[in-house]
Amino acid sequence: MADQPENVDNQAEGEAEGKSKLGGKGIMIGFVSVVVLVETALFFFLVPSAEEVSALAEARLIQSVQADQKQTEQENLEENSVEEFELGRFGETFSPLDTEDRYRVELTLFGLVKKKDQEKMTAEFDAKDGRIRHAVRMKIRMSDLSELDENQLGLLQRRILTTCNHLLEDDLLLSVGFYDYQLIKE
Repeated sequence: MADQPENVDNQAEGEAEGKSKLGGKGIMIGFVSVVVLVETALFFFLVPSAEEVSALAEARLIQSVQADQKQTEQENLEENSVEEFELGRFGETFSPLDTEDRYRVELTLFGLVKKKDQEKMTAEFDAKDGRIRHAVRMKIRMSDLSELDENQLGLLQRRILTTCNHLLEDDLLLSVGFYDYQLIKE
């Protein structure tokens, strides 16, 4: 009988160990199961679907492209804005071919240039100032008296514009105009 209590004690210890091993394993399995279930639920409820992700990416791409277009348009507007460029003051005395009367034309000439071409125009004008001034003087002197009337200046403006752009490397001048203009009979 002495053997029996030892057996019972061993058996009780073995059962207790088995229960604690099963209990520890059960808790571990239960914990892992809960974590997997929570992660799965989070995935299904919080992670967007492929359609939502693609729609979001497309919206961001569209916003980015529109922002780039606006910036490019604004830069183009700034570059293509028109500014005045002074071409000089002229005072020419001449006598029309059919008369012996003498006239004097006084004007201040300006040209319209795109902002992006301003530096190039300044450099070319500085290099060709004499030729441009001479060509403008010749256009004024060679004009008929009727072309020099204030309401007929469009033809003179076109001639001066064509001549100046011909002398410049590129057609930098968009148009020319007069700050002030006077035709005086002497």
